[in-house]
This record gives sequence, C-alpha cells and structure tokens, in this order.
Amino acid sequence: MTARHPLDLPELRPLWSAVHDRLSSGRPVSRVRCGPLDDIGREALADLLGLDRLPGVEPTIPLAGLDRAVLDACGRPVREVAALILGPIHDRAAERERRTGQRDALWEWLAGHEVVTAQPALLEWVGHLRATGLIDGSPDRTRGLTAAALAVLAALPADGEPLPVLAARLLDGDSHALDDGTRLSSLVLRALSVLYGTDMPDAAEARRALWSRAGVADDELSATVLAVGLRPGGEGPVAKVSRTCAGAGHPVSLTLAQLRSPGEFTGPAGPVHITENPSVLALALRRFGHRCPPLVCTSGWPNTAVIHLLRRLAEGGAVLYYHGDLDGEGIRIAAHVLAKTGAVPWRMSADDYRSAALRVPSGPDPGRLTPAPWDQELVDSMAELRIAVVEEVVADLLLDDLAEHRHG
Repeated sequence: MTARHPLDLPELRPLWSAVHDRLSSGRPVSRVRCGPLDDIGREALADLLGLDRLPGVEPTIPLAGLDRAVLDACGRPVREVAALILGPIHDRAAERERRTGQRDALWEWLAGHEVVTAQPALLEWVGHLRATGLIDGSPDRTRGLTAAALAVLAALPADGEPLPVLAARLLDGDSHALDDGTRLSSLVLRALSVLYGTDMPDAAEARRALWSRAGVADDELSATVLAVGLRPGGEGPVAKVSRTCAGAGHPVSLTLAQLRSPGEFTGPAGPVHITENPSVLALALRRFGHRCPPLVCTSGWPNTAVIHLLRRLAEGGAVLYYHGDLDGEGIRIAAHVLAKTGAVPWRMSADDYRSAALRVPSGPDPGRLTPAPWDQELVDSMAELRIAVVEEVVADLLLDDLAEHRHG
C-alpha cells in the first residue's frame, strides 16, 4: 500500500482540490482560491503558510507563496504534491485544442470526401451532422460511422439487393448494420433525403420507400428504363429486342430483370446521349424515326434499371453524354448520374444556361440550388437569374446535336 503524503490531510483537501483544478486548466496560474474552509481547515492552512492569524473562509492564496511553503514543509513543489495527492495534472486547454483540431479535421475530411464532392447536395447533410455534433462525443466513432455511411452511399443505387445483403457486402459481413433504427441506417437515410429533396422519413413504411428509391430490393419488373435508337451487338434477347425496336423507329422499355440476364450483349462503341425527360425521346423519334441515334431517358431520378444499363454501355466503350433540366433538382439529378455512370455534361455549362434563359425570360424559379461539380459558374448564374430552363425549351438544340450521330 502506498504511504500517504504527510500533507494529505482531510482539513487541507479543499486546498489541494483547488490547486489541482487550477493547475489542470492549462493556463498561467498566479493565485488559487479555495474553500469554504471550516475552523480546522483554516488553522491547518495558517500553519502551512506560517500566518500570524487565520485566513478567511474562502481565501485567495498566491501560488508562489504556497509553493515556497510546501517546499519548506516537504521538499517538493506544490504541483508535484498536488499530483501525488489527487493524481496527474492535466492540461484542459491543450485537450480542448486537441479535440477542436480533431473535430475540424473530421468535418474537413467529410466535406472533401469524393462521394460528397461528386454530389455537392450532400454538403447539406454534412452541415446537419456538424450542427448536431459528434456521435457519442467521439471524433473517432463519428468518423467510423460516417465512413461506413459514405461507403453505402457510394454503392447506391443498389442493384435490387435486399438491405441485409447490401449491408453484409459493404460492412464487413454485418447483415444487421443497416437495420431499421440503427445509427448508421439513420445517417444514410438522412443523406438520401437530402439528395432526393424529401423529408427525413419518420415511419417504417416511408423508410422502406426511400431505400427502394435508392435501388434496395427494387422490383425487377417495375424498375424499367426507356431508350430509343439502341443497337447493341450480340444475339441475346435484350440486344435483339433493342435492335428490332430501333430499326422500327420504336422506343424500347427494358426491365431490371432483363438487364440482369441480357444474354449476349455488347454496347455500341460510339456516343450514347441521355436525357432526363421522356418528351425529348418522343421528339427525337418524331424527327429521326428508325435513324435515331442511341438515346436513354432517366425519367427524372434514375432507378436501378437506368443506372444498370448506363454502366453496361460505358463498360462496353460508349461515351455517355447527359442533359437534364437546368433547375435545382435537375442539377442534383445530373450530379448523381455523372457520379454513378461516368457520363459527362451535355449543354449544361453556365454559358448554355444563360443562352437558354433568354428563351424563357419569365420562366419558373429554379428552387433550391446546390453546387454543380462540373461548373460552379452554372449555379452562380442560376442564383442570379432565378429562371429554370427545362429540357423542352432547348430540345431543338439537343436534336441538332443528335443529328450528327443518326444511324445510317
């Protein structure tokens, strides 16, 4: 058993507690206030300091004088004695600075993560996380959970996997990591609600609907993609039906089930254009008929079938060009498509927007704006003009571009 320090007296404990607390602040200390002291404590303090009269009930003591008195009494400085009696003296100021540095580094890492920079609408998610504070007060736990959430977001939209299968594949085999009610599930769902511009779901049915929108356990038959002019190579059923429709000047609607098992299928090596709205496909068919070049429609936010087809076309060597509505939602959809498929923007620069806005000087408001990763000036221009330009306004320009690639 460790011997008790001779100055570790019950009547002096208020003194040592005050000294220990003040020295642990990490700031310069010249005086220490202690107490309240009872009569025995006042007498003990007077004896230690060599005072002619008793100090007050809550005396303020110069640290230099206390240090001399303690050295005279036991040959050790006051800092060492306080540490021997009450434990190590910490530096709270340095600890606060260290924690602040950890937090700042965490938020900087999160805001600069490739998943966030590819879809800047997620900066709103980052802002929410920062406002609500660290998870369990721990930078390490917060970083770990957000890194897991980012891994899930990078893999979405999923290819129709059930949620437990997706979790097991991405999260070290833990099929329950994304179960309803887990902290990680809430993080991912909040990010999805920000991306899609919806409220954070507060009921189990709404949460399942949001997961489904992100391609988790999609219905293989109801998830479809609409395309025209698609002439893939191969003798598989998907290639054949696509070529047949293209040759007849008809659109083709492919289900996720067909795209998962297409048979022999090789995508076109030339460019494939993508639009957000089915009306542009209709205009393209009307103008080009059976000579229509490859054109795929996302029909707003792309479902799993859309992303599946576009990725397969890109893997086959096709260069993907994307155009969508030039409003707040359209920018977020475009960022999503570009991030998930490797497509490049098509007539979606700031100059394109300004020229198009002249066609609709009293157009609708573009709504909530978030950065466009491919052109920051684009959103700046939209914020200045506050005019939304839907695809139909520039359909003639899009069709003129397509004319250069028509079949035959």
